[in-house]
Amino acid sequence: MQLRPYSIRARFTLVTALLSVIVFTAIGIGLDFAIRTRIQDGIYADSQRLATTWIDWEPYSAPQPVTTTRVDLLQFTDSHSRVLAASKAAGDVPMSRLLPPEEDRIQHGTACTPARCVVFTVVRVPPLETTVLWSGEPHFVYAGMVQPPILSGHRLEWLTGLGITLMSAFAAWVAWWVVGRTLRPVAEIRARTAEITVGDLSLRLPQPPGRDEIAQLARTTNRTLARLEEAVNQQRQFASVVSHELRSPVSGLYTRLEEAVLYPDEVDLRETVAAALSTTKRMHAIINDILVLARLRTVVPAPHVPIDLGALVAEEAAGQAGGAPVRAYATDDLMVLGNRIQLIGVMNNLLVNACRHAETRVEVTAVRAGGHAVVNVVDDGAGIAPKDRERVFEPFVRLDDGRRRDPGGSGLGLAICRGIVSAHHGTLGIEDSSQGARFVLRLPLLETDRAPMHT
Repeated sequence: MQLRPYSIRARFTLVTALLSVIVFTAIGIGLDFAIRTRIQDGIYADSQRLATTWIDWEPYSAPQPVTTTRVDLLQFTDSHSRVLAASKAAGDVPMSRLLPPEEDRIQHGTACTPARCVVFTVVRVPPLETTVLWSGEPHFVYAGMVQPPILSGHRLEWLTGLGITLMSAFAAWVAWWVVGRTLRPVAEIRARTAEITVGDLSLRLPQPPGRDEIAQLARTTNRTLARLEEAVNQQRQFASVVSHELRSPVSGLYTRLEEAVLYPDEVDLRETVAAALSTTKRMHAIINDILVLARLRTVVPAPHVPIDLGALVAEEAAGQAGGAPVRAYATDDLMVLGNRIQLIGVMNNLLVNACRHAETRVEVTAVRAGGHAVVNVVDDGAGIAPKDRERVFEPFVRLDDGRRRDPGGSGLGLAICRGIVSAHHGTLGIEDSSQGARFVLRLPLLETDRAPMHT
């Protein structure tokens, strides 16, 4: 049978209880010692004061009245511990046989018999009086009192132990209550997390007030859930669009091949194979573009290296062989960090697209602006309506003019370009132009100190 592990609340409470016992025990021992010492020191002070005062009184044969209500035991003894005078409460049995030497005339002690324990102070009579009165024989004065119950028994220890137990239990209860209150948002977060499924990512975790770690965790998790929901929605939309785009050519291919099988005498086999090959090539292009787009979203990018974007733009512009002529204008040393193959693909796609839609010319510029390398690709064609300038970057979106000019296109080229540029921490969009379409690419510069111009 597997035991259920202790919860954080139980573990923290247990640790708090153990630490409380240790700390309060140390405090209790110190407090017990301090109380005992204080009580004993108080008795010693009173008894010493009474004993020294009695020494000054004469004669020693009759003890003087006791004015204190606490120290009521007085005895006057000789060197053989014979009681020569005593108070009524002290009796004639020696309180103690402790005889202080001449160099240490005052001593304290505790003497116990089966009946009682006495806390006392013994004072040796000064040598001068001893010599005059008793021919040098030492005499002693004892003053004391019966040991208080708090010192004679274990009452103080029991009270200290009870206090330690109560304080430790209170500390454990406070820890249990505080941890429970602190972890209550965690329990709510756990319960809400259990409700979140892939089918419904719209739920959000409850966010406790404040800026503590739990509140920050809830806010961070909610932001992560929002991004996850957006990614899942995009993935579903992308899968739906991919299914739609592939369904048409697959259905057409299936129909042509089925006709060839069912009606072999009525179908031109060569024409059917040619059409099937064309459809297959289009499907192959779509699948390749889908794989490129998927890698941009999931595969860890390769390390970026410094690239002269101006030189790259000039080379790609010079390499365009078909369509409208391309004029390039770029500054020197437009150094950016990036993947050269991917950036070549972006520029080639933009230039091919511009040449396809241009009437007479395409102009490309690469300049510095605000710490960025800005590349403009402008054609003099019909242009793109403002309402469609963001749509063309969505997967499989193709405008009517694009379908007419490039029937075999996959509709993923611009989506791939924007994905590559985003991976390079840049932007790609369409901005206003006096004529035609104007694609604007911005990438952060690696250096911004030199900007000589050339054409």
